[in-house]
Amino acid sequence: MGKYFGTDGFRGEANVDLTVEHAYKVGRFLGHYYGKDHKAKIVIGKDTRRSSYMFEYSLVAGLTASGADAYLLHVTTTPSVSYVVRTEGFDCGIMISASHNPYYDNGIKIINRNGHKLEAEVEELIEAYIDSKEDTIPLATRENIGKTVDYAMGRNRYIGYLISLATRSFEGKRIGLDLANGSATSIAKGVFDALGAKTYVINGEPDGTNINRNCGSTHIEGLQKFVVENNLDVGFAYDGDADRCLAVDEKGNVITGDHILYMCSVYMKERNDLANNTVVTTIMSNMGLYKALDKKGISYEKTKVGDKYVYENMLANGHSIGGEQSGHIIFSKHATTGDGILTSLKIMEVMLESKAKLSELCKDLHIFPQVLENVRVKDKKAATGDPAVCELIERLGKELGNDGRIIVRESGTEPVIRVMAEAKTEELCRNVVEQIINMIKKQGHAK
Repeated sequence: MGKYFGTDGFRGEANVDLTVEHAYKVGRFLGHYYGKDHKAKIVIGKDTRRSSYMFEYSLVAGLTASGADAYLLHVTTTPSVSYVVRTEGFDCGIMISASHNPYYDNGIKIINRNGHKLEAEVEELIEAYIDSKEDTIPLATRENIGKTVDYAMGRNRYIGYLISLATRSFEGKRIGLDLANGSATSIAKGVFDALGAKTYVINGEPDGTNINRNCGSTHIEGLQKFVVENNLDVGFAYDGDADRCLAVDEKGNVITGDHILYMCSVYMKERNDLANNTVVTTIMSNMGLYKALDKKGISYEKTKVGDKYVYENMLANGHSIGGEQSGHIIFSKHATTGDGILTSLKIMEVMLESKAKLSELCKDLHIFPQVLENVRVKDKKAATGDPAVCELIERLGKELGNDGRIIVRESGTEPVIRVMAEAKTEELCRNVVEQIINMIKKQGHAK
């Protein structure tokens, strides 16, 4: 990770860690970098945060000042930006979003012409330009100044693409959608309605400050209650920019990314569609997933946390499905990034083609109790490298043995340490996590 760019773009509190000046300089750099031998075309999407408009205008100012043309998708999802970039000949794409973070945070995600997250070496060049005292990039003049284009049609093409992927009509299915008051509000309901579903929406009225607030994939308890009370067949919950999806079965049980990887990979294997008979996961996937995949004769690989690393593995090895427990699921046949709405369509495909309820598709997957807590720290590397903290983690890990595990890692997007424990009982998990967090606090690392 660089000074500004983490595992998922440049993210921080709006006008504190990420300012309009930063956004302007990102735009200036990208317009110049991609426009050296032609007039650059760059497409921009944003989520529903109040600050997203501010950053959109700052990016546009920087891009057009460097001579690039900026195409605006307006409120849309991160995967839609990726789709438009790779299918419509743009030099790169920008998504303004802080994903699942609270409304006062925001971020700039840059997507290259292939629909992948931007290369680290280009991010380093952007960081160097942001910190440079002299502006070495020339300003465009006269007819070379860039223009801004309303490009809502790009988002509409993406909606049409999603609809085309469904294998059956959803007619007769009662489906709940938690739109997290975010990007999915511009797309999801229209897709499900077009496919014939009876669609019920919650958290679909963004006001600029309610994105992710007690809703969406990070607060799924509301959707659980909603599905049961309304006798729905299934519910889907997205995050702020809709690149992740979690589900709720007809009984109100949460279906995590691990459940989704399991049911979809089993379904794909039965249809000879599981490339290399392999699923790509991250180190955060539950031990229960691996045991269930072993029983089905399905192989798996593990990467660092981040759908960026999952996709790099999939691309390098030709795998067809991968993802994270948090709900970033990638189907490489259809997308180059996690796509929450696409994931929900694939879940519907498995349900309809298998003629099974969602709870039935997951009955052979037994999840180990897992507790994950975050602790805000002054310095992430100092906290994880503290000898007393490391010694405690090692001792507790030995005590768990083969019946559990501990993962302590730095967040790539926030000033926090994530402490996770898996074990036979939730009580044991919680005890382990509390001991580690207490040690981090005792050593003076907590904010």
